[in-house]
Amino acid sequence: MLAKRIIACLDIKDGRTVKGTNFIELKDAGDPVELAQAYCQQGVDELVFLDISATNEKRKTFASLVKKIASHIDIPFTVGGGISSVDDASSLLEAGADKISINSSAIKNPELIDNISKNFGSQFLVLAIDAKKIDNQWVVHSHGGAVQTNKKIFSWAKEGQERGAGEILFTSMDHDGTKNGFANDALQKLNDLLQIPVIASGGAGLPFHFVEAFKLGKADAALAASIFHFGEIKIPELKQFLRDHHIAVRF
Repeated sequence: MLAKRIIACLDIKDGRTVKGTNFIELKDAGDPVELAQAYCQQGVDELVFLDISATNEKRKTFASLVKKIASHIDIPFTVGGGISSVDDASSLLEAGADKISINSSAIKNPELIDNISKNFGSQFLVLAIDAKKIDNQWVVHSHGGAVQTNKKIFSWAKEGQERGAGEILFTSMDHDGTKNGFANDALQKLNDLLQIPVIASGGAGLPFHFVEAFKLGKADAALAASIFHFGEIKIPELKQFLRDHHIAVRF
């Protein structure tokens, strides 16, 4: 049985880690380099860095900050935000990213998925999907959740896989920051539909929420932010809790 992964997420705005609820009401959560080091020491499996304002501000991800964080950690490191070309992806790889995450740019230009995958391999590419339920359908949103698109999550995730994405990072906008649990029904459908790993994001509040994401949602990994940033759940304790519930994790 493959071990399930616990991923810490750093949402970055103006060089600081921030966290909100339902993608709004952002508040400061600390220095990203210090948080990254702390998570690495605590035994988190992977780190995700999302420059959440890069797309809206029409600029590239802060490569210098990526390089600084990468120099302080020794775990897989995914970077996203403002990546719209193969050159952008290459720059972040050179700065120390192990994987890159694309979202709005892939919605605007789906061939970007093909191009990055062909240049670097599918294992390098995470397709991030932010979605919320509208009229009983999971509708994909872009630009940090600000713009509703005409895409639906399941067909878009399938297209992403076919174009060469190596993983799907699904964030439920309805669950984000609520600490009421993940969108397990949608996660299960995604995992039944796809052959590539699916990362659950949005809604973690209790250790048991991770159990549900892995058992009910069939997620391959689960990502959280504020509960780790503010010390509400300690990563070693979470992993022990998961092991006690017969879920394979790395220690």
